[in-house]
Amino acid sequence: MTNKTPITVARGDGIGPEIMDAALNILDAAGAALAIEEIAIGKAVFDKGFKSGIEDKSWDSLRRTRVFLKAPITTPQGGGFKSLNVTVRKQLGLFANVRPCVSYAPYVDTHHPNMDVVIVRENEEDLYGGIEYRHTQDVVESVKIISRPGCERIIRYAFEYARANGRKKVTCMSKDNIMKMADGLFHRVFEEIGAEYPEIEQNHMIIDIGSAKVAVQPHQFDVIVTENLYGDIISDIAAEITGSVGLGGSSNIGSDFGMFEAIHGSAPDIAGKGIANPSGLLLGSIMMLTHIGQNDVAERVHNAWLKTIEDGIHTGDIYRLGRSVEKVGTDGFAKAVIARIGSAPEKLRPVSYKGASAGSMKLPPLKARVTQVKSLAGVDIFVNWDGPAGKNGGGQLAAMIQPLVAPGLKLESIDNRGTRVWPDGLPETFCTDHWRLRLKGSGSLTHEQIIAQLNKFCAAKIDFIKVEHLYDFDGKPGYTAAQGE
Repeated sequence: MTNKTPITVARGDGIGPEIMDAALNILDAAGAALAIEEIAIGKAVFDKGFKSGIEDKSWDSLRRTRVFLKAPITTPQGGGFKSLNVTVRKQLGLFANVRPCVSYAPYVDTHHPNMDVVIVRENEEDLYGGIEYRHTQDVVESVKIISRPGCERIIRYAFEYARANGRKKVTCMSKDNIMKMADGLFHRVFEEIGAEYPEIEQNHMIIDIGSAKVAVQPHQFDVIVTENLYGDIISDIAAEITGSVGLGGSSNIGSDFGMFEAIHGSAPDIAGKGIANPSGLLLGSIMMLTHIGQNDVAERVHNAWLKTIEDGIHTGDIYRLGRSVEKVGTDGFAKAVIARIGSAPEKLRPVSYKGASAGSMKLPPLKARVTQVKSLAGVDIFVNWDGPAGKNGGGQLAAMIQPLVAPGLKLESIDNRGTRVWPDGLPETFCTDHWRLRLKGSGSLTHEQIIAQLNKFCAAKIDFIKVEHLYDFDGKPGYTAAQGE
């Protein structure tokens, strides 16, 4: 192979440089044709004052190569520092995070020897948008954003991944019994897209029981598609129960860009000791090779790695007396894999990458949006008020607000942290200093009416801290009721 594929490499922090050296040495020995550009990320860049952990000039390399092999980094504790992973995923449109979770029994301890699950996690939206506010002395808010295009892209990707890789089942996980609008949208889009793949078995599970089933009955699952936060949690659960989170590789895929990494962190407690397991980053590198079309090299590396595990050449995290043959460090493990290039496992199932590359799948265009009639029906105005708790507080606040309600509006309810306290509140309800006033109109409202309402609150020195408009779509409410309504 003479044409080399440009890739951007970052060695990261902690054990990052050690495991990256090991992975690159193995790829080189297997014949990977790579033109490597290196950039600095992580602690050294944070220390220079770059709050995202990546320098501005490094984006030029990423835009040029569109392939990023990244070692783990250490994000400083405290406010003001952004997750580099989240920054790269969002800036480059890496909407799909793919995490295969496979058990390697009996060579790696696990209670689930037949586990082979792929987590496909939405990568840009949800609570990981990082939109947060402090509203009062007592209350902070984190905003969950779920969009129809975001749902459609990740769900489509999951089904296309299943089809390209011979997977038989896709399970959607959400919490739409509680978050009926946000998670409800994710579930509905799953059903819409799933109808186009009748040959693939599909089902939906609530995320809490779904996570429990992953932990104790992972053989029930094949491909799981879910939202950002849920996917982050269950992919670590799934990776850990395979035997070691250190064996987990990960790809982050966009329309024309890919980032590849281990799912574990920088492990600063063992940095520089030469004992880290490079397997997670190596398996991420294999996903990179299939993404760029070097499937033959991916197959050689993966089978050599499986043969090394099968032969009992293990790093300390998976070494067990009586089962492992030799305990090695990072470099020793890399040399063992290199020595087995061209070999295949005899008991573990060999891999084949002769088929289509899942990483570079081309998804069809998004479905055309059906535009609905949108009308302004009311407004939620959140106020900071240090009144009594429960029914008494709700009643006192209502008595204060009622004379201030602008013409054309009616105070319909008051809740505290989503629980109704007026009318018909309970005295036992615990309340903070964060209250929501729901005002509705008798007909379609205007923005001018809402501004008039806010002006009346200003004149009365009511400390309103947030305003959310209430819209109907085709006559149906685009908002939820408070608990107790």
